[in-house]
Amino acid sequence: MTAPVTSYSPGAVLAPAVDWLNQNLHPVFNFISEVLGTVLDWIEAVLLAVPDVGVIGAVAVAVALLLNWRVAMLSVLTLGFCVVTNLWTGAMQTLALVSVSVLVAVLIAFPLGVWASRSPRIEVAIRPVLDIMQTVPPWVYLIPAVILFSLGRVPALIATVVYGIPPLLRLTTLAFKQVPRELLELGQAIGASNGTILFKIEFPAAKPTILVGLNQCILMSLGMVVLAGLVGAGGLGAEVTRGLTRMEMGLGLRSGLAIVALAILLDRLSRAAFQGKGQGKGGTR
Repeated sequence: MTAPVTSYSPGAVLAPAVDWLNQNLHPVFNFISEVLGTVLDWIEAVLLAVPDVGVIGAVAVAVALLLNWRVAMLSVLTLGFCVVTNLWTGAMQTLALVSVSVLVAVLIAFPLGVWASRSPRIEVAIRPVLDIMQTVPPWVYLIPAVILFSLGRVPALIATVVYGIPPLLRLTTLAFKQVPRELLELGQAIGASNGTILFKIEFPAAKPTILVGLNQCILMSLGMVVLAGLVGAGGLGAEVTRGLTRMEMGLGLRSGLAIVALAILLDRLSRAAFQGKGQGKGGTR
């Protein structure tokens, strides 16, 4: 008889490591779960405490004052679609999950991207990691997240963050590497500090490429939200999953279109916010 090859499989190697993490770092995972769960609870409570008309009106007024009226009108249309399809609660849960996921991804990817753009060794080190992360099917991220954090919204949030980091990190690195050297030399010539050069010279020059990475992060996060419905994350992903398992075409179609509406809204909001109020009038193409 031949020896079973399963003893040498990657799963057999990783399983003890995951068991060790669960046994020795369980309090850490519980703490992370409680913190992220509390943040999601607060955001959802704020979004759902006010009637849908009030939320839509507040968002439209804020966007019109801070950005431009075209994006404000788009906000009314996309959020109104979630109301008329009777998916408001799920849409707000999804919006909270995606907002926190994208924020965490930005806080991780932006400094790493700046660091990688300045250090060729760091860029070479993280490149194969990013290649693997972008090659692995998205639902695979849910497996370790569920094992370490159980079912619910927190593992879905963790998986969404991990799935959204690679494109943002890659494009942030590329954006800062493409900043003209003349601008950096000018900043150094006038005696500007490293922080001033970063935020006043490099970031404005790199902003268009960073915006592409941010949009990719948002869209990939919304794509992961659908799969997150399989692990009890709730929101529109749960509605899509329910429509699929029950063969309810109407529910699945409405939920999918609601996710598209949120994707359009977040994409246009991010574009307009990056371009600013003065330049945002033509930025809703």
